[in-house]
Amino acid sequence: MKKIVNILGSGFSSLSAACYLANAGHKVTVYEKNEQIGGRARQYRNEGFLFDMGPTWYWMPDVFERFFSDFGQKPENYYKLHRLNPAYQVYYGIGDSITISSDMNEIYDIFEKEEKGSSFELKKFLEQAEINYKLAVKDLVYQPGISPLELISSKTITRLNQLFFDIRKQIQNKFKNPRLIKILEFPVLFLGAKPGNTPAMYNFMNWADFGLGTWHPKGGMFEVVKGIETMARDLGVDFVLNAPVDKIEVNEKGTAKGIHVNGEFIASDIVLSGADYYHTEQLLNPENRQYSEKYWNKKTFAPSSLLFYVGFDKKLKNVSHHTLFFDEEFDSHAEYIYDTPSWPKDPLFYASFPSMTDDAFAPEGKEAATFLIPIAAGIEDTEEHRNKYFNLIISRLEKLTKQELKNNVLFMRSYCINDFVNDYNSYKGNAYGLANTLMQTAFLRPKIKSKKVSNLFFTGQLTVPGPGVPPALISGKIAAELILKEFSL
Repeated sequence: MKKIVNILGSGFSSLSAACYLANAGHKVTVYEKNEQIGGRARQYRNEGFLFDMGPTWYWMPDVFERFFSDFGQKPENYYKLHRLNPAYQVYYGIGDSITISSDMNEIYDIFEKEEKGSSFELKKFLEQAEINYKLAVKDLVYQPGISPLELISSKTITRLNQLFFDIRKQIQNKFKNPRLIKILEFPVLFLGAKPGNTPAMYNFMNWADFGLGTWHPKGGMFEVVKGIETMARDLGVDFVLNAPVDKIEVNEKGTAKGIHVNGEFIASDIVLSGADYYHTEQLLNPENRQYSEKYWNKKTFAPSSLLFYVGFDKKLKNVSHHTLFFDEEFDSHAEYIYDTPSWPKDPLFYASFPSMTDDAFAPEGKEAATFLIPIAAGIEDTEEHRNKYFNLIISRLEKLTKQELKNNVLFMRSYCINDFVNDYNSYKGNAYGLANTLMQTAFLRPKIKSKKVSNLFFTGQLTVPGPGVPPALISGKIAAELILKEFSL
């Protein structure tokens, strides 16, 4: 029997779930509070410039391929990809940087040049990372997070010990050069936790980095959003924009009767939220909420972000499409995020210059740039802070890359904690959800199926498997499969 499924939010996890549920025959409608679909992966245009407002990295292409193949499709049916070379560039000081090639042999050469014998250690390290990748991404991350037994199989039993020591220790036991260590610890930032708090099992992200490479969808990540939207509509999914959900109505039997959107009641057989988990529970009466304020306050959140979308009136030099500025110490910056949440003194930052490889992002002769500083969720966000840090990173960019830029800024738009709260109802303005620490992995994350409301489900970065675009696609599939299992047609 066809069920009416109403989905809150239109981020990657919601889009994914909508496709699976519609493909199974349900009547699926996605309600998005903003005027554009995509959740955090929205798009911003200004004066002929184009910006991906959220994700800018396309990693783990096999996850996208697996997603589309579930519907008999391929990514190339909806958007065009090319592998970036260099994948990214890392700055350590003035004019001092390393570029990471898309060619594995060149990566080995880079490591060997920095530290004698390190190429041999890197090969061994990546062999283990590849095994972990195949184990985790092809199996473990598709588990629903219901039981610890999901982690145990004949394939995993010999590797479970990697959950109990951290990736920093693993890396520093093999490599001594601090520049190489920073490169190897960098992918952990996608998991939203400090390397010292991230299980070694997550070294599979290093295989995602070096082994599978960094890709770029022509026109940006929003083209991926549009591609999935097109497929979803072909499967029968309806989308309603400018449609914030005001309340989830639950009857005396603990069943969600429907949702209130802009004051109108809409009946539901199943409610699935891809919106912020905490916010979604605030749409319920207190007795129907699973998790208390105390529960959320005790959780370790991945960072929020201070973002700048900038149009320059000239092309930039000495940078790559993806450029990381590690000229300051990560541990010092991390203290301001996790230990004593406050504005960092000397922050690391990331910059994306997509117009270097894709003409769609800027008018001819000009450059589009997105800058990101990771910051603690929940700290005070003011215009004074934003302006201070914009001036700081532009000055550092000028100094490190040896070029003058301040007078070449055509416009700048900032985006920070207050915007994450206003646009996405994000808890404490977090940008990436819960950090993937040991105590927040798999079955220890907030549950996809509500324990209090029988037909209410959750998907996205605050539940399994965690933050990032590929995990969001997987989360949508997991949620849809749980729904289909319980409400089979």
